[in-house]
Amino acid sequence: MLKGKKVVIVGGTTGLGFSAAKAFIKNGANLVVVGRNPESCISAELALGENARALKGDASDSTTATKAIEMCISEFGDFDGLYHVAGGSGRKYGDGPLHELTLEGWQKTFDLNLTSLMLSNQAAVRKFLELGKSGSILNMSSVLGFSPSPQYFVTHAYAAAKSAVTGFTKALAAYYAKDNIRINILAPALVETPMSARASTDGKIMSFVKTKQPLDGGRNGKPEDLDGAAVYFMSDSSKFTTGQTLYVDGGWEVSEGQY
Repeated sequence: MLKGKKVVIVGGTTGLGFSAAKAFIKNGANLVVVGRNPESCISAELALGENARALKGDASDSTTATKAIEMCISEFGDFDGLYHVAGGSGRKYGDGPLHELTLEGWQKTFDLNLTSLMLSNQAAVRKFLELGKSGSILNMSSVLGFSPSPQYFVTHAYAAAKSAVTGFTKALAAYYAKDNIRINILAPALVETPMSARASTDGKIMSFVKTKQPLDGGRNGKPEDLDGAAVYFMSDSSKFTTGQTLYVDGGWEVSEGQY
């Protein structure tokens, strides 16, 4: 589905992004994956093979996405799509319930989850316009941006940032549709990644998740559960789709969940 596509994944060396990277390679893409950790960059490049390159960089740095896109063009001759996965919890910086939320927690959470995404989307749109070509951007949101869980997942800055991804993406999709630039969203529920380790090792939370994400026997999501959707949005199969959010959530949004 991605034969001949040249794609950048920001946050592509671990977790959801790395799983997508493997699926993109399997489907014929050439890739540049971006990660903060030099060791994960090396291991990702080795695992993905000759059709992938890794770039060490912080997604919140205004130059990182631009460098990745230029690397994609210099290494593979073109740039067709951006998948922005990078983000993270601001809990350790002070994110939490509003009455406990610190200004640092608020600002750091928005830098991780919204500012970095804005920068990568801006770099991609600028390059598509410069090249005079169509392209696809896929952004990562979360069910917590529209379907809160008040007992176990109480990070109000994170919820606000992920909700903002929706408004931001829809505004971009509307404006750049005339340029044939598609911009869409994936919104997962709880997925097994390093970020979700706190919840995934808590028996009470896992009992709740079993009823809140009841598909496939009730379980945590796996990174590969999102791969098919990511491939679709990077492929020409989605050429008439923009401004949409696909909830890959195991039934979270439509399930009550038992505390």
